[in-house]
Amino acid sequence: MSNGTEGLVVVTGASRGVGRATVEALVRDHGARVLAVARTEGALQELKALGPLVEVLRLDLEEEGAPAALAAAVGERRVRALVNNAGLLLKRGLLEWTESDLQRLHRVNVVAPLRLVQALADRLSGDPAGHVVNVGSMGGVMGSMKFAGLLGYTVSKGGLVTLTECLAEELKDRGVRANCVCLGAVDTEMLREAFPGYQAPVGPVEVGNFLARFALEGANLFNGKVLQMAASTP
Repeated sequence: MSNGTEGLVVVTGASRGVGRATVEALVRDHGARVLAVARTEGALQELKALGPLVEVLRLDLEEEGAPAALAAAVGERRVRALVNNAGLLLKRGLLEWTESDLQRLHRVNVVAPLRLVQALADRLSGDPAGHVVNVGSMGGVMGSMKFAGLLGYTVSKGGLVTLTECLAEELKDRGVRANCVCLGAVDTEMLREAFPGYQAPVGPVEVGNFLARFALEGANLFNGKVLQMAASTP
């Protein structure tokens, strides 16, 4: 079991799927104090039932003031890890994509993680090293299989991969490390939306267990790396 008491772990997209499972694992398996961030108030209140180690923050990352609101909720506390799990998926035919669609995907999947890092950079700095964990997609990995209908989503997740590599360089003098875990097929609502009828071989609990430990310990061994987590295609 890791010692999760060294600081706060912030998890976005915490209301369901992988994000929720990550919060649960952080508390259950590592005794970590967690700030769970999501847009859905009801689901956040359910997470509060996990006990006093969980704080919740209702926040829409598309809103201009989201980074400042998160920084205010954290206050002066040390942030041990920031898990950028929140993401947006849109599915369109090739000729149906609009500039607005692409801008929105980029804003949620690339710009929002960057802005949260900017807002929490001082809190992430310290010893042991703070850890930024960006949750990506196998579709965003160069050379991986691509799927029709997911052009905008895939391009944005490719941007998140490159953002992670840049963050590792930009943050190294602060003692902060950044890595990207690119997920393959995980049995979540988002996957079922993208691939109706497909049965994923991996569930959110398994992935959440991994992400919880990786958020707390991965900075010891990795920086600027893209970890591919896929047991199947998609």
